[in-house]
Amino acid sequence: MENWEIVHVPDNPPIPPDQQPTVDVIASVIDPKVANTLVRRLNQIAQLENLRHVKRVKKKFVEGGRTQLSVILCLASEIGNPLDSIPHNVQELMNSYQLSPFITKVCKYAALSKEEWEEQCKLWPTSYHPPTYNIDGITGFSEEDSQSVFGFMKYAIQLAKSGDKMVVNAAVIVDPSVKQVIATACDQTCSWYTPANNTTLETYCFEKTEVSVSQSQSDGVFSYETLHSNSLPHFPKQLNTGVCCLYPWGWAEQQSDTNSCSWHPLRHAAIVAIESSAARDIHLFPSMGKIQDKYAETEHIHSSSAGSPAKRQKTHSTKVNDEAHLDTNDEGSSSLSVRPYLCTGFDIYLAWEPCIMCAMALVHQRIRRIFFAFPNPNAGALGTVHRLQGERSLNHHYAVFRVLVPEEVLSRDETAAAEYN
Repeated sequence: MENWEIVHVPDNPPIPPDQQPTVDVIASVIDPKVANTLVRRLNQIAQLENLRHVKRVKKKFVEGGRTQLSVILCLASEIGNPLDSIPHNVQELMNSYQLSPFITKVCKYAALSKEEWEEQCKLWPTSYHPPTYNIDGITGFSEEDSQSVFGFMKYAIQLAKSGDKMVVNAAVIVDPSVKQVIATACDQTCSWYTPANNTTLETYCFEKTEVSVSQSQSDGVFSYETLHSNSLPHFPKQLNTGVCCLYPWGWAEQQSDTNSCSWHPLRHAAIVAIESSAARDIHLFPSMGKIQDKYAETEHIHSSSAGSPAKRQKTHSTKVNDEAHLDTNDEGSSSLSVRPYLCTGFDIYLAWEPCIMCAMALVHQRIRRIFFAFPNPNAGALGTVHRLQGERSLNHHYAVFRVLVPEEVLSRDETAAAEYN
């Protein structure tokens, strides 16, 4: 590959619009005059819990300009003859209005694009709601933003290759609003590995960095396609075994073979970077920890004096923020006026696609966007094996992108870490 490219990894695997999964339902043509009454009753006795995207009524124009309405009565049973397994209360409603049931198909999942929605409506009308989150870069990157993305990704790759002949994963947390590196880290499951230039812990010393790359690239965001094994970087396999997210259980096998280091299975690059980001916050906002400790102590006193199980007390977040604001300004420890909440609004660049543990940690940290260069065919959490970003039950969702890297960047031996210190 000759040029850099940014590929958006969607929340769910892409499905050709005309090959969407379907489910059988029982429907009937109805008199338009009783449509409202029927729909209200059906919503009470036969809710379509897992088909909320499917509209209950289908309108069709027939010969003579007349309008024909059909309504979904209930889901069709998957066992035996569905028409013989209609719930009793639905059967009573059918008898009351003299309905003639028939079996039809509707799409099982909500449409993820306008193209999918248009195909779904050919079977039965559905609702389409575009993503409600608004993240810059989902629909395209400007030339300046693209250059920044490629520069930070180049930096992460160089960190991953900067150890003693052992390729590891590397993480770079960035504040995109000022294009500033917040924290960097490499895998540290074995304590004797220390990344070059000692960039892991001294994260709060970074100044604003202007990023530039020499490669030309496209401005657009490309659709995500299946990542085959030939998309992996051309590193010898024995070197890749140092990538913790690629081999989450590799530490257990290697621990017995190496007695010269201390092992910690959880210290993947993303986890260490999060820890470093927190250390930076403590350094820049030392008073914030004291304020939180004060409220924690008050909470403990309340719960202990009551002689009952501890209950979480409400804290005055506005007061905490105001005190933090004043303290940081008085101490002059930072140009920032408010301590950030975890990693809210930050991006993270990873050489390798993270595992489930790291991806979930980034959810808790409120990361805004994740960029990775190489897929993780063993334990990838963001597109290759799993898609954590598409889990609806999570209380935070980030956007995920893969950055396709030119071959010449992978083959270079020099590092770019010095540019960021």
